[in-house]
Amino acid sequence: MKIHPFKIYRSLTPLAFLYGLGVRIRNKLFDWGILPSEEFDIPIISVGNITVGGTGKTPHIEYLIRLLSPQYNIAVLSRGYKRKTHGYRLANENSTAEEIGDEPFQIKKKFPEIIVAVDANRRNGIREIIKIDPSVEIILLDDAYQHRYVKPGISILLTDYNRLIYEDRLMPVGRLREPAWERNRANIVVVTKCPVTIKPIEIRIIQKHLDLFTYQKLYFTTFRYKNTTPVFADMADEIPPLDALPENSRILLVTGIASPDSICSYLQKKTEQIEYMHFPDHHNFTKNNLTDIENKFRSLGENVYIIVTEKDAARLLHNPYLCDDLKKRMFYLPIEVDFLQERSDSFNSKILRYVNANKRNSRLHQK
Repeated sequence: MKIHPFKIYRSLTPLAFLYGLGVRIRNKLFDWGILPSEEFDIPIISVGNITVGGTGKTPHIEYLIRLLSPQYNIAVLSRGYKRKTHGYRLANENSTAEEIGDEPFQIKKKFPEIIVAVDANRRNGIREIIKIDPSVEIILLDDAYQHRYVKPGISILLTDYNRLIYEDRLMPVGRLREPAWERNRANIVVVTKCPVTIKPIEIRIIQKHLDLFTYQKLYFTTFRYKNTTPVFADMADEIPPLDALPENSRILLVTGIASPDSICSYLQKKTEQIEYMHFPDHHNFTKNNLTDIENKFRSLGENVYIIVTEKDAARLLHNPYLCDDLKKRMFYLPIEVDFLQERSDSFNSKILRYVNANKRNSRLHQK
């Protein structure tokens, strides 16, 4: 059962036409070189989408970090959506989600050894990163498909299996930020959040509808949920395995993400004892929100465990309105990306070939 229904608001078609006209003009200005796209002498990989809402950008950025960081000095640059600061900002061990955004905070917390920075002006952000550490070898751009002022070496476009771009419509009729044909700018297209049980015939149908060019590569990925992890490790109670919860236990699932279907489906396979509270994407939990959560938590009995997403955990970690009782029972589910059809090697090789061919000391790149 989907928490977030797939809605199309056809009555708003005239507004979508005007919006689409503006988007087309902007893209043509870039295509014709009237608006400049800047290239840098460093490998730059962009991960983004053309859809409003979550398609799994952060887990895919983290996949690239795990792939590349053992061999290269990498940096991640994001705009820091919904942060309360402005301009360029370099993350450190004391940064909060309010200062740099929940997704960059999550990345920095997981990978403290890499550079993580935020700047809505990606060109300026790249220059600042190179200035503070000239030894940086690769920059990953998070959520930068529409940011055409930078021309990446590889552009990875994500589309959610549950809301494929060719089934969607332009805002505000649907949730597309650009027409679906703008997928042609991508080097790699990844269909995310696929069920592990996806059938070969379904994959072929998606391939046909996406109708990619021969130079574009298509991959299918799914999320793998790891063990429940306490949000507040120094004061958390122990949680039983999710598929072995005592009968008198309940899960209170609290999410502030665009597409909560995946985590909801995963938990439904583990237990039927689930209550659910949903908030908007990137939601900053207020005092009233947490009072509502606390009241719901207490109404469910004694053996109640609160499950949140990893992104929500980043925002809740420094929230001053959380009471100790909630902190003791609050856990998140880390996720990692798995490639289907045993195609991780193909994806990895394509990324590594690009990086190796375009390093600063590469003869090919200098040419």
